[in-house]
Amino acid sequence: MLSHSQVWSAIDALASRYALSASALARKAGLDATTFNRSKRQTPDGRLRWPSTESISKILEATGASIEDFLNLVSAHPAAKKQTIPLIGLAQAGAGGFFDDGGFPVGGGWDEIAFPNVADEQSYALEISGDSMEPLFRDGDVIVVSPAASIRRGDRIVVKTNEGEVLAKELKRRTSKNIELKSLNPAHEDRVLDVEQIAWIARIMWTSQ
Repeated sequence: MLSHSQVWSAIDALASRYALSASALARKAGLDATTFNRSKRQTPDGRLRWPSTESISKILEATGASIEDFLNLVSAHPAAKKQTIPLIGLAQAGAGGFFDDGGFPVGGGWDEIAFPNVADEQSYALEISGDSMEPLFRDGDVIVVSPAASIRRGDRIVVKTNEGEVLAKELKRRTSKNIELKSLNPAHEDRVLDVEQIAWIARIMWTSQ
């Protein structure tokens, strides 16, 4: 049975074989340049997107590769291919030097963790410390967040304030002036923050249990 990661890895490998980027391969096949972008391989709510048979047919025709060539590339790429993403303790995340203004990881001081391929290449992992987020997240759990993912009501998010406070909450409501955050631990109060107080927000995409 073909897996999602195997098929997408085969498309990347086909592009590489002909010295093309995924975008250049799409253009060569007469497709929109963003067709094979990593951001298109998973929806904002985490559902997997598959390339259409038509798009695969077009890239084979454009490159001259056969379906057998493509299937060989599928077989050559394991479904559970790993990548390394940055890892830092949640308690450390409030310190300077780890993130840019958009909440993307920068600088040194990060550990690394092996993790299956994720759509957002700027994803990173935070290790939970303490019991303030129990019972959902416990001390030692690792959460993977995506600063590029869109955020909707009900999503679990990490918020960093301009003062350096880092919060893992559920988005309750968002307006042009403030955001309302629901605590993951019933023993802790919900929070309301003015947008001017917020440095960045990143969506929690995955957690170890």
